[in-house]
Amino acid sequence: MTTLPPKEKRQVVRYGFYRLDPAWRRLTAERQASAKIEFGETLERYHGRLLLRPYGLVGIRGDCDFLLWQVAEDLDALVELQTALNRTDLGAYLTIPYSYLAMTRRSIYEFPADPGHEQRLVIQPSAAKYLFVYPFIKTRAWYSLAKPERQRMMDEHVRVGRKYPQIRLNTTYSYGLDDQEFIVAFEGDSPGEFLDLVMELRDSEASSYTLRDTPTFTCVQMSLWDMLDTLGGAGAAESVARRPAREDGFTPVASLSELPPGSAKRVYAANEAVALFNVDGTVYAIANRCSHARASLSEGTVDASRCTVTCPWHEGVFSLETGRVLSGPPALPVFAYRVKLEGDTILIALAEAHQPAIS
Repeated sequence: MTTLPPKEKRQVVRYGFYRLDPAWRRLTAERQASAKIEFGETLERYHGRLLLRPYGLVGIRGDCDFLLWQVAEDLDALVELQTALNRTDLGAYLTIPYSYLAMTRRSIYEFPADPGHEQRLVIQPSAAKYLFVYPFIKTRAWYSLAKPERQRMMDEHVRVGRKYPQIRLNTTYSYGLDDQEFIVAFEGDSPGEFLDLVMELRDSEASSYTLRDTPTFTCVQMSLWDMLDTLGGAGAAESVARRPAREDGFTPVASLSELPPGSAKRVYAANEAVALFNVDGTVYAIANRCSHARASLSEGTVDASRCTVTCPWHEGVFSLETGRVLSGPPALPVFAYRVKLEGDTILIALAEAHQPAIS
């Protein structure tokens, strides 16, 4: 069985589907607007701790209204987020009819004929308009088959999938963590293309070994505030748009107390993983994923005298100041971010992330 590279941490993934009690729509407009803003600002406070992507389902399903796709480094972050949401005014009117927990890991199958097939240990949502999500369970008979036989059927699956390059698959694993075995989440811009893909996959040999692949959710990506406004009641998007924005373009991602000198930390910003380093009291921020094999640079070895980090997998060396490759297998630099401190808060300038020229 394929094992993870040393020191690589898997991500915890949760698909939380929420339903609003209709009684909320009978509240006063003032309370509705303030409840939306409180709920949205609570989610925003977790910027840096988790990756959060909102999707709307109003008008698509009758048993849930929105999805929060949540990705974290540990289960504690998911518990803290949901606890904070439960304490909000809007949270008192929300139920969770579906909640699916999973983790990233490498597939046990090999796909050498498909160089574009990614072994995704890190979730990176795309800009696709739609997300199609469902839990998935194989029959016991599938697991009794010899590995080469299962590999042959998975190869057929891949061949079918390659005919639909616009549809991007995210597979996460739930064995022992939740009721299902997998959660599959397809990203795409056309429901019709996804329908055609699923119909064609039904003809594959492996499909006969599917025990359950429902319920299925078609979710529409939208901004947090637009998603909240699909719930009805007084609008929040306009009110939030009038809030004074930071003119400097910086976004808070962590506190300095969480990053003592000599330490490193992985955070999330704008759906990207960012590695923070405290080198002798100076904080640096670069993209967390090595440009060579996507190892986590926040777990690399820092050389304070050279202000560099060495990738934990293949020993590529990157400058913490510029993101340039200084030695090793990587050919491409990684993004570097401007860092600013405000008291105990670490902020990075997302709009000014820069990738230096290849040296």
